[in-house]
Amino acid sequence: MGKKEKKQKVKGSEKTAAKTDKKLQLKIKKELVKLGEEDLETVIAKIEEEEKKKSQISEEKVPPPSRRVNCTLSANPERDELFLYGGEYFNGQKTFVYGNLFSYDIKKRDWREIKSPGAPPPRCAHQTVSVPLGGGQLWIFGGEYMSPSQSQFYHYKDLWVYHMKTKRWEKIIATGGPSARSGHRMVVSKKQLIVFGGFHDNGRDYKYFNDVYSFNMENRSWKKIEPSGTPPVGRSGCLLVPLSEGKIMVYGGYSKTKVKRDVDQGTVHQDAYLLSQEKTDTTGLKWKWQSLKPLGIRPSKRTGMSMAVGLTRAFVFGGVFDEEEDEESISSVLFNEIYTIDFDNQRWNQVQLTGKREPAIKPRRRKDVKAGEEEAEESEEELEETSEKLEQMVVEQQNKEEIVEDDGIFKVVIHGPSKSNNGIVTSEGETKTVLQPSPRMNSAMALKHNVLYLYGGLYEEGEDKQITFSDFYSIDTTKFNEWAHLVEDPTAMTEYLGSDDESDEDDEESGEDEEDSEMDED
Repeated sequence: MGKKEKKQKVKGSEKTAAKTDKKLQLKIKKELVKLGEEDLETVIAKIEEEEKKKSQISEEKVPPPSRRVNCTLSANPERDELFLYGGEYFNGQKTFVYGNLFSYDIKKRDWREIKSPGAPPPRCAHQTVSVPLGGGQLWIFGGEYMSPSQSQFYHYKDLWVYHMKTKRWEKIIATGGPSARSGHRMVVSKKQLIVFGGFHDNGRDYKYFNDVYSFNMENRSWKKIEPSGTPPVGRSGCLLVPLSEGKIMVYGGYSKTKVKRDVDQGTVHQDAYLLSQEKTDTTGLKWKWQSLKPLGIRPSKRTGMSMAVGLTRAFVFGGVFDEEEDEESISSVLFNEIYTIDFDNQRWNQVQLTGKREPAIKPRRRKDVKAGEEEAEESEEELEETSEKLEQMVVEQQNKEEIVEDDGIFKVVIHGPSKSNNGIVTSEGETKTVLQPSPRMNSAMALKHNVLYLYGGLYEEGEDKQITFSDFYSIDTTKFNEWAHLVEDPTAMTEYLGSDDESDEDDEESGEDEEDSEMDED
């Protein structure tokens, strides 16, 4: 008889980790029962099964989509149409994650909801790109789903394609792709989808990625790219910019690291890297990283910026930077400027909106001397009244609102998180008005026929209040005079319900502490 195989010894640290994990799982199950929630994997499996049972395609004219953040907006490469997919909304008490697909007809200015069999389960913080293959395709990778109480998070690693011509969804089955994640970035380069970065959080631990994968849309296969050189540190929410000659730029992003137990240190990155293919490479797998020094006028330190890609440049909007006021409080500074990145030289440029001139008061024709005198008096009164109104507006703006741009020539004044920023621009005594979206982060943005479209996003007020938008804007990138308001959102500020009273929260926290101490004693 042969020798008996020796049992492999398990380290004490591994036993402790397994025991702790088992206790944590039991605790989570108890909490889910208390909240009346199912396990997310079970919920998602049920959603997919229900989708498979559907057989009819429907397209119905609907009001504009509800308020949401971390959704995506993509242009149909074959038609004057935009697609809005997914996203999330937190009303102060509950979180809603969406999986509906909307189309926006640019010429008719109307929205339609498309319901098609076998659609992906709901998600947010995913990535989409549109390509002209097969009459137009919308590719979707990854993202996350969370329970209404935000006690559970599920990250996806699935890849889907929506066929615009036939209005059909298809789930792509291909091995060797990226691990489950959200907050990653994805672009198209030479008939390949390139995926970089993102993060995964299972409630016990988290990880930020800096890996690179490519998906060939022709033979439908994943490949992991192992570039030479020093890579960027792992991050989420960065910009991934497809430059000229197949090169790709990584800029900014966010990551956090554990300083000690229950203490994390967040970092907003402002560095840039160039990812380019080796000149002699015929496999498509030999790439290299190079550190890149950003040129031109780039944004201040921030994350949560939105980006849309054109033929020769990319457009970047908004973002947020958290400032620590003291050890216990943080204030968020949000932005609403537009920047461009030139593909050929990777140069940044800040866009200055020119505004629209106020219509001049036309003098009336005089029929006789008396009528002329009367009309002249009326004209003077109108001019005085207009001048007084403008002066009053300027005073009110200066007293109540924040000046965000002042270069000595033009002055742009903005206001209010819930409304558009109807600013006043002055130059050598001439007054112009400028309409711009209020500061925000994680909006959805797309470009079609040199027009930039912006939907939704999030504004943070204080440490706790999150205001999610459902407004919709456009701006002509050949003129950059001002944004046009396609859909207004006058109720954004009133939609937030706020959390339950603090006493209940304190009770829950004390209960959790007791359970934790019991676990430690076990």
